[in-house]
Amino acid sequence: MAHLIAPSVLSADFANLGRDIEMINRSEADWFHVDVMDGVFVPNISFGFPVIKAVKKIAKKPLDVHLMIVQPERYVKEFKEAGADILTVQYEACTHLHRIIYQIKENGMKAGVALNPATPVSLLKDVLNDLDMVLIMSVNPGFGGQKFIPQALTKIKELKKMINEAGSSAIIEIDGGVSLDNCQSIIDAGANVLVAGNAVFATENPEETIGKFKRVGMSAVV
Repeated sequence: MAHLIAPSVLSADFANLGRDIEMINRSEADWFHVDVMDGVFVPNISFGFPVIKAVKKIAKKPLDVHLMIVQPERYVKEFKEAGADILTVQYEACTHLHRIIYQIKENGMKAGVALNPATPVSLLKDVLNDLDMVLIMSVNPGFGGQKFIPQALTKIKELKKMINEAGSSAIIEIDGGVSLDNCQSIIDAGANVLVAGNAVFATENPEETIGKFKRVGMSAVV
C-alpha cells in the first residue's frame, strides 16, 4: 500500500480550527490524527469529546483517535459517538488488552494499540491478528515538537517481520518527530501511516507540505 499521511490536529491553530480542518480536507492527507491526553497517563491535557465532535462535523476524512489516557475502556462507546473511525489505546494503559480491542471493534471502529518508546513490540505477539493497526511512538508521548528517537526504526522493522510471519493484516503507524528529512527512512523500515504535527502546521504552506509528504518515495524529487 502507498503510505498514508495523518496530520495531527493537536498542532493546528485552535483559534482557527475550522480553517485548518478545511485545509486538511482539501489536501492530499488521508486521515485526521487526534491525540487525547488526560494529564494522568501523560503530563499534558489536550481535548475531549466537544472538540472531536466539532472536528467530525467538518472533516471529510477518517478520524484516527489516539487515547493517551488511563482506563480507556470507560469511554470506547463515547469516542465512537464523537466520531472516531479508528481508536488506538496505549498498551501500557490496558490491563485487559484483548478485551478492549474487541470492545473497540464491537463499537464499529478499527482497533489500534500504541507502544511507548521503551515498550518492546514482542509484547503484541498474542494480539497481532486481532489488530487493525499498531502505533509506534517515536517520542515519549505527551508533547508535540519532540525529536525523533532513532530506535523506532528498528522497532518498525521488527514489528513488520512479526506481522508478516503472523499473517496479520495490521498496518504500522509512526508518531513523533516525523519530518520530510526522516520520513523516507521510516517508510523504508515498513511504516504505512505517518503522523505529522509541527512538520506540517509550522510550515508556511501546510497544504503543500502535506503533498510533499505524500510524494516521498514516489520520485527522486520531493
